[in-house]
Amino acid sequence: MAARINSIERAGAGALIQTSGGRRMRGSVAQQLAVMILSGELPPGHVFPTELDYAEQIGISRSSLREAFRVLSAKGLVESRPKAGTRVNPRRQWSLLDPDLLAWQFAAEPSAKFLRDLFELRLTVEPNAAAIAAARRNDDEIEAMRRALEKMARHGLATEEGRLADQQFHMVMLEATRNDAIIALASSIMAAIAWTTIYKQRNHALKRDPIPDHRLLYDAFAAGDAEAARHAMAELIRLALADTEMSA
Repeated sequence: MAARINSIERAGAGALIQTSGGRRMRGSVAQQLAVMILSGELPPGHVFPTELDYAEQIGISRSSLREAFRVLSAKGLVESRPKAGTRVNPRRQWSLLDPDLLAWQFAAEPSAKFLRDLFELRLTVEPNAAAIAAARRNDDEIEAMRRALEKMARHGLATEEGRLADQQFHMVMLEATRNDAIIALASSIMAAIAWTTIYKQRNHALKRDPIPDHRLLYDAFAAGDAEAARHAMAELIRLALADTEMSA
């Protein structure tokens, strides 16, 4: 997970694509094109030139461009058809919860609606998951969550170590549900948590200490109090949303 979270920050230079606004973008070709799509620079319905022409235009090999389109197609961003070329898909076809797309969306500067949609999803899933987890957790999971909380408090969410501890904290809770369908959402939820935290730190240093909110959730989880865990998680997410909106 750590490698995935830091994929944009540590991406190699790769090809440099010149955007219509004059920016030169670094990172993998797939990432660069995804950011241009997610930002609206390449809108739904946009048809790319032929692979040969476009590869020459942006200065990469045809095989590299084909691989980039393959990645974007797998994530629903584009569709390639014989004789019709490659076209940007409507937004409803994008795999918006794909961890890579979440990362790329934050590289493209997320809209207020996108941020609110993410938090609404978390409010729909995580409070109920917290209640289930509190009823089913075991001693090992209580200890794992305690260690993660201590590490968060020690390092702070402005550091990579603190953010990874935050994800571990939430991951333990999701796994404690013993619900495979909920756990299947974990990579998307972890990515959403990671990138909204980075976004808040990047745009507006977080002045409110989020550790007490996490400690309340931990206390309810450790006590096996399902309703207290549900309430604590909902409040934690609502406060995180308020912090994020201040950063927008």
